[in-house]
Amino acid sequence: MKILIQNGRVMDPATGRDEMADVAIAAGRIIAIGNVAPDFHASRIIDATGCVVAPGLVDLAVRLREPGQEHAGMLESEMAAAVAGGVTSLVCPPDTDPVLDEPGLVDMLKFRAEKLHLARVFPLGALTRGLQGEVLTEMAELTESGCIGFGQAEVPIVNVQVLQRALQYAATFGYTVWLRPQDFWLGKGVAASGPLATRLGLAGVPAAAETIALHTLFELMRGAQGKARVHLCRISSAAGLALVRQAKAEGLLVTCDVSVHNLHLTDVDIGFYDSRLRLQPPVRQQRDRDALRAGLADGTIDALVSDHNPVDSDAKTLPFAEAEPGATAVELLLGLACTWAQQEGLGLMQALAVLTSGPQSVLGASLGTLQASVGRMAVGGVADLCIFDTSASWTVRPETLRSQGKHTPFGGHELPVSVRATLVGGQVAHQAADAGERAAHA
Repeated sequence: MKILIQNGRVMDPATGRDEMADVAIAAGRIIAIGNVAPDFHASRIIDATGCVVAPGLVDLAVRLREPGQEHAGMLESEMAAAVAGGVTSLVCPPDTDPVLDEPGLVDMLKFRAEKLHLARVFPLGALTRGLQGEVLTEMAELTESGCIGFGQAEVPIVNVQVLQRALQYAATFGYTVWLRPQDFWLGKGVAASGPLATRLGLAGVPAAAETIALHTLFELMRGAQGKARVHLCRISSAAGLALVRQAKAEGLLVTCDVSVHNLHLTDVDIGFYDSRLRLQPPVRQQRDRDALRAGLADGTIDALVSDHNPVDSDAKTLPFAEAEPGATAVELLLGLACTWAQQEGLGLMQALAVLTSGPQSVLGASLGTLQASVGRMAVGGVADLCIFDTSASWTVRPETLRSQGKHTPFGGHELPVSVRATLVGGQVAHQAADAGERAAHA
């Protein structure tokens, strides 16, 4: 199908492009940005008047609940939620059921995802078998099946020698290790340590749970002759961010992201045991949130992620400490990024950068042939695009979200932009009911 997107404002942080231009698409690829040939005859025309045409968003933390919940159709619903939020590429952690530690499981996930023709799925393989932290997985075989890196999801490796060997092995073959820095013993609480957790009687997670894990990890990276490449998932504290900044200045091959929850919320929002705020990592004090917002603005933090984790009502409507951690957020990612940019006095281009070119740089060569296309707009590249209206705000109503997980701490919040259409590989994967479109003969 040939598609022509007309009258839109084309914005691409990777190249700095910001101009009014038409975009022509054929055979799943962008064939022109501006200066569309007069003999290009589109079979579908999308009117993007008043809208921004941007690269499809790249979300580095989306749980799809498959393998494990195929009976509930979780893959279909969560992928539909992703494209409704403008996300065209997503990374899913390995803590599925069963764990993604065998090539066959990865092959099955990618096959089912590709059949849906929605967002692109980039799985993380388990770093250790069963995420048990004892025996390393066959990373080479998992890479051949499509894994773009290896991680432990929420399960810290207690045995530091195993972690050392994992980093050495990954460094030898150029693999990236994805870890959420948290000490096993100090991270057993349910809320951030502080006056509020004490007052509510909730077991606390001190910032030291993050900083101790970071000190250990960075020391092991130095021992790997600086060749180990690590992505830190969901930094949550000001002290942890300061260590990341030092490590980057030192030249260690480290990147990091932050979740929308830690970017916008604090422990005070827990209120009277609101289980929607039962999250991992926990939201911390305002000084931590302010540091994270500044770190995202100055580039210390490379990407903003939704940390989408759909939890059903039975697991969420429990006493705070017993509730399953997680919240649905992939549909809110763009709006929350733009909210942060507006509140910090930053431009729309910077809001888009932490959702496109930033995460693309984290993925890098693991994208293979898609490296020149994902998270950016390039003539000849695949047509993964997000079209959104910057003047159409909307109110988050959990019951209307496409995700099966209806629990979000942002329910009732007004977000400043609305996704009108999402294209993946030149196909319209999502389009709002009132989005502008007309047939080619119109």
